[in-house]
Amino acid sequence: MKSVTTHQAKTQLSQLIEQVRAGEEITILRGSVPVAKLVPITQEKESTRPKLGKMTSEPVDYADDAFAPLTDEELKDWDL
Repeated sequence: MKSVTTHQAKTQLSQLIEQVRAGEEITILRGSVPVAKLVPITQEKESTRPKLGKMTSEPVDYADDAFAPLTDEELKDWDL
């Protein structure tokens, strides 16, 4: 585990963050007293919900006449 002073932490914050992202833990000291610790945040469990637009099943097949207008007889059967 790496230790840096508060002054080093202020002047090298971007570099320290990259080191933390790589998995390193960094202790920040005020003088010789540890006052804070930079640690990587554990990634939350990935959502089981699919991303927008991702295909999750096979396309539905339907007959060519599925959207054809109803015949007069079919309209009569449905009281339309």
